[in-house]
Amino acid sequence: VIFIKEGRYDEKLIVDRPFVHFIGESRDGTIITHDDCGDTPAPQGGKLGTQGSFTLQIAAPDFTAENLTIENGFDYDANAAKADDDPAKVQNPQAVALMTTAASDRAVFCNCVIRGFQDTLYADAGRHYFHGCRILGHVDFIFGAGQAVFENCEVVSRDRNGKNPTGYVTAPSTAMAYPFGFLFVACRLLKETKDLPAGSVRLGRPWHPGGDPRVEGSAVFIRCFMDDHLGLEGYAAISVRDSTGQRIWFEVKPDSRFFEFESHGPGAIKSAKRPTLNEKEAAYYSAANVLNGWSPACPYRAH
Repeated sequence: VIFIKEGRYDEKLIVDRPFVHFIGESRDGTIITHDDCGDTPAPQGGKLGTQGSFTLQIAAPDFTAENLTIENGFDYDANAAKADDDPAKVQNPQAVALMTTAASDRAVFCNCVIRGFQDTLYADAGRHYFHGCRILGHVDFIFGAGQAVFENCEVVSRDRNGKNPTGYVTAPSTAMAYPFGFLFVACRLLKETKDLPAGSVRLGRPWHPGGDPRVEGSAVFIRCFMDDHLGLEGYAAISVRDSTGQRIWFEVKPDSRFFEFESHGPGAIKSAKRPTLNEKEAAYYSAANVLNGWSPACPYRAH
C-alpha cells in the first residue's frame, strides 16, 4: 500500500507488480500527471504513439487506486490553436492518462479523477472496475478491448474548439469472442461547460485497430443520466487504416454492439439510431456477467 500526500507529481509510471494499492490524501489534491502524446519522441527512436503516451500503465493484476487524480497534461487546446503550417504543431495529439495492458486484470479505481482530452482511458485488456470516478475527455476518451464496469461515475465531455461532432465518449474494440466490453451503470454523462453545444457528442464509435474484422465493439449504458450534449444520432461510424495503408470505414451497424436501457435526462432521446434493450436483455448486462466471476469491492465507497 502506497499513501500519496497531496501534491502534483510529474511521473510516468508502470505498475508491473501485483497487489499494488495507491491511496491519495485527497481526490483533487493528489495528482499524478505527465504530458506525453502520440508524437512525443520515444527514447529508442521514432514516436511514442498512443500506446506509449500513458501517464500510468497497469501491467500486473490486482491493482487498486483510490482518492486521487490520474492526468495526461498534454495541452490539447494550445496545440489545436497553432497554425496548420506551424512545425511545432503536433499531428497526433492522442494522450493517454490511464492504460491497462494484457498483463493486467482485476484493477479497481474508486473515487478517482481520470483526466485528459483525446484517448484519456485506454482499457486495452483485462477486467476492471470503476466506482465513483470522474472521467474527462472528448475524442474516444474511453476506449480499448478490455472489459470494464463503470458504476456511479461521472463521464464528462470536454469542448473541442467548436468542432462538430465535438467528441465521442467511447471507442470500444471488443473482440467478437467476448460478449461484453464496457458497461456503464447509473452513471452521469455530463458536459464540462454549458458552452458545449447540444447534440454535439456521440456515445460511441466502433474502433477496429488496424482494420481488424474480428472486432465488434461493445458499450452498454444502463439507467444513465445524459445531458443535452448527447443527441439524436447517438453513435458514429469510424475509419481506420489497415496494414497496407488503405482506409476502411466501419459503420455502427453491423460493426458494433451499442445499447441503452432506461437512459434519462435531456440527452436521452429515443431514436432508431440509438438501440435500446428490454428489461430481460438489460439483466444480461450485469456487473457480475461482465466481470465473469470477479466481485470487486471499493475500499472507499464514493457517493
